[in-house]
Amino acid sequence: MWPWVGRHSGLLAGAVPAVLLPTLVLLYLPGLISPTPSVADMRKVRLERPTVVLSADGKELAVYKRANREWVKLADISPNVIAALLAAEDRRFYEHQGLDLRRIASAALQTVQGDLQGGSTITQQLARNLYPNQIGRAPTLERKIKEALTAIKIEEAYGKEEILETYLNTVPFLYNTYGIEMAARTYFDKPARELNVLESATLIGMLKGTTHYNPVLNPARALQRRNTVMGQMVRHGQLAAAAFESLKNQPLGLDFERQSEFVGPAPHMAQQLRRWLIDWADRNGYDLYTDGLVVRTTIDARLQELANEAVARQADKLQLIADKTWGKAARSRNRELVRAFLRETPDYRKALDAGLNDEQALKTLEADAALMNALWQQKTRLQSGFVALDPTNGHVLAWVGSRDFDEEKFDHVQQARRQPGSTFKPFVYGAAFEQGINPADIFIDQPVEIPLGDGTFWRPSDVSAPSGLAMSLRDGLIHSKNTITSQLVQRIGPARVAQVARAMGVRQSKLDVVPSLALGTSPVTLKEMVSGFASIANGGNYIEPVLVARIENRNHKPLQEFQAKPEPALSNDAAQTLLDVMRGVIDKGTGTGIRRRFGIRADVAGKTGTTQDNTDGWFILMHPQMVAGAWVGFNDNRVTMKGNWGQGAHNALNIVGDFFQQTLNSRLIDPKLRFAAPRQQEGDPLVGRMSDWFNGLFQGARETQRVLVYPPSTEAATPSAADSAPMFAPMPLVVEPATPAQVLAPQARAPRRIESMPRIVIAPDGSVRVERPREAVRNGG
Repeated sequence: MWPWVGRHSGLLAGAVPAVLLPTLVLLYLPGLISPTPSVADMRKVRLERPTVVLSADGKELAVYKRANREWVKLADISPNVIAALLAAEDRRFYEHQGLDLRRIASAALQTVQGDLQGGSTITQQLARNLYPNQIGRAPTLERKIKEALTAIKIEEAYGKEEILETYLNTVPFLYNTYGIEMAARTYFDKPARELNVLESATLIGMLKGTTHYNPVLNPARALQRRNTVMGQMVRHGQLAAAAFESLKNQPLGLDFERQSEFVGPAPHMAQQLRRWLIDWADRNGYDLYTDGLVVRTTIDARLQELANEAVARQADKLQLIADKTWGKAARSRNRELVRAFLRETPDYRKALDAGLNDEQALKTLEADAALMNALWQQKTRLQSGFVALDPTNGHVLAWVGSRDFDEEKFDHVQQARRQPGSTFKPFVYGAAFEQGINPADIFIDQPVEIPLGDGTFWRPSDVSAPSGLAMSLRDGLIHSKNTITSQLVQRIGPARVAQVARAMGVRQSKLDVVPSLALGTSPVTLKEMVSGFASIANGGNYIEPVLVARIENRNHKPLQEFQAKPEPALSNDAAQTLLDVMRGVIDKGTGTGIRRRFGIRADVAGKTGTTQDNTDGWFILMHPQMVAGAWVGFNDNRVTMKGNWGQGAHNALNIVGDFFQQTLNSRLIDPKLRFAAPRQQEGDPLVGRMSDWFNGLFQGARETQRVLVYPPSTEAATPSAADSAPMFAPMPLVVEPATPAQVLAPQARAPRRIESMPRIVIAPDGSVRVERPREAVRNGG
């Protein structure tokens, strides 16, 4: 029959569709109309716009779109592209209404003869590209009918120019690239309007099979396909034959570079915000990727730039020190640690799966120099996080989640939980001041031993040995003395400390209600800690951090505005007392680098923090208009910042100090603004005389003295009871000397008292009395 079919192919081309299509319509149409996309859906795709995130001062921070695509109008696309597309894919595009019946019949005939052909028009291809889930790509009759019906709907909804524009802006070109504009930039480093004949034919040639005709991996195939497309252009009058002859031997001329998505100046913030916005959009009936929302954030683009620069500048300096500490020599000294790292790699698991034992697998990996260098570099790369808030309204002003988003997408502001060390101590002192304890109250810098109730003891210590001297609570916080803080937490109870910390801002992380909580042993986020310090700067009122100020529709009509209400967390008196004490940290304590190294003279207060073995470095600084904090450390806490540089006062402080210095110099915050908290008069004569008396009295027995602090009652130590009970009742502070066999207690409950020596009693009202010695020695329980 084939000779007859060949002679009557024209008749069959019209007869087959005339008979087949009505039959298919009668058999399949009733069940297929509903699953196909509606005209409204197609108009929405045509008008889809990504969400744009803006800073408070109108700078673009992020764009949320479903694909890496930039929409361009048809007038901004080279005519060479359109000519190549019509010649190669659909030369009767302007004549049909979505289906080219002649092409369908011809393709069917050639397929029957053994030459597989496709008969899809540009409109049908557009239907597949726009609705991959509803239509699919399976080689079935049902899919073809859905595709045909959708193509007809598209032709009814759009004009021909709109269809061409939509097609060229949605077609995929590999490497997460969609649309002709991004394809032109990816393969030829130019906009679509500048594509010449060769470049246009190359890109259009890829549409027959993007992987098969990939010009990067398969240049020979791509060149052959390019010339085929130009041959079609000649055949249909889109290119002169002479021009084709001069062009067909030209190379592809690729200038390939993957097009990375715009990440903006605050990529970690944008990453966290996207998650929140997806939920908001779902709850409010919007599509984050197509509805053109405008999100106005609280981020200040100027402060964000300064924060990025400060983190990069100071972290790079610290990395030089880290490289000396953890260089190649350190790798050989820490072989067991290196092997522990190796056992956590996919390469190690693959080696075990291949039948090697542990030792064989490790030796194989250790012999791979490239693997070892990459692993060690990854583990010893210092990381940092930084965030700044406005304490008066909770607005997030700057957010830096790591040193480099491309290298480290893990966010150290909101995702990472690390021990805060001594930056947690202000919550302890705040709880104490709330109960009426005075910052001038005297404690002794002595060894502390706290029974934990299970036969074990907690023995907190400082970098330097206890001095045995009398010390006020103010100086205890200023100089970050663990011995003083641990005594204080026993006086007020760890449950109360946890309660105050939660009220002030540490609301997502779990706090262990144990005495060591006072020294920052419960992991928390940087964002929580900075918001807690912002509560101090805001007179004891907590304001939930606000990142989004307003969301608008594509026409800039406000949809929702956001602001947080202040919540009382600490009394104003306690907050102002605490803030004034923390001024001393900057003026004469562990944070003096702010003044000495960065020359900051503004009214600021803050706190340093360093965890055990210099694993984490923290610093948070408060100004009336801004609170900013930084964390520094390694992602793997088995790698520590050995040496003096590992203290928060020498790493995180540098980042915050650099940032504040630039911010103040730029007048982005007022250097003359002052906190409302009054400055406490230091050098009180009474306190000075008491301190001199105590220090002289204990000087001779310093080596043999120790402090035994008894925990509060069981009822007072439980969180439920502490939360509901009134504040700790005021008690006199009794301080008395001890012999080597005795103990010294800051409360009036020493196991044994030496009556032959004088003692001093400080009453809750601040009055002081000296009790005269008696001759007898009283034994007590």
